[in-house]
Amino acid sequence: MSIRTILFDLDETLIDTNELIISSFEHTLQHFRPNEFKREDILQFIGPPLADTFKQVAPDKIDDMIEVYRAHNLEHHDELVTPFDGVVDTIKQLKEEGYQLGIVTTKIKSTAIRGLEVTGLAPYFNVIIGLDDVTNAKPDPEPVNKGMAAFGAKPEETMMIGDNHHDILSGQNAGTKTAGVAWTIKGRETLEKLNPTYMLDHISDLRKILRK
Repeated sequence: MSIRTILFDLDETLIDTNELIISSFEHTLQHFRPNEFKREDILQFIGPPLADTFKQVAPDKIDDMIEVYRAHNLEHHDELVTPFDGVVDTIKQLKEEGYQLGIVTTKIKSTAIRGLEVTGLAPYFNVIIGLDDVTNAKPDPEPVNKGMAAFGAKPEETMMIGDNHHDILSGQNAGTKTAGVAWTIKGRETLEKLNPTYMLDHISDLRKILRK
């Protein structure tokens, strides 16, 4: 059965938010745990929900850390967020070809929408599943299941695409095809170990895969 519904993670999959995320973590960690974390230490924090990350750092200050992180993130958001090479053209083409396109992210929905608007991608996505739309975040299948339900899609007709382990696992747990993106800051080998259905070296590879 052919793929008709494509669900994407947002950060580091469609839009480059590396510097925004890293700088927001640096700002927050320096505030609460001064001089304890280097830039390379922060890479492990990219992807999971903020509450899960800050629980490891200061379990008694999770809400305070999230507040500081989000304030810094929003303040610098528009200047640091850009689409990855070829993303806008590829997404536009997929939409014109009739594919159902959705976002499944661990960001809160309003921030995800802002990222889509800043990068010119908002017109192509009418389904956005954010952290505040689910009880259980990725790698639980709930976010992907909600994305499919919004389209009335079946797992065998759906692909979940992302840059992090929890994106691939969430799709696998929901029974969809999966694709990892080789431009992940964590290195393509981290995703290859999870055996996604496909690996994308460039976003345009997606159309080649779908044509097959």
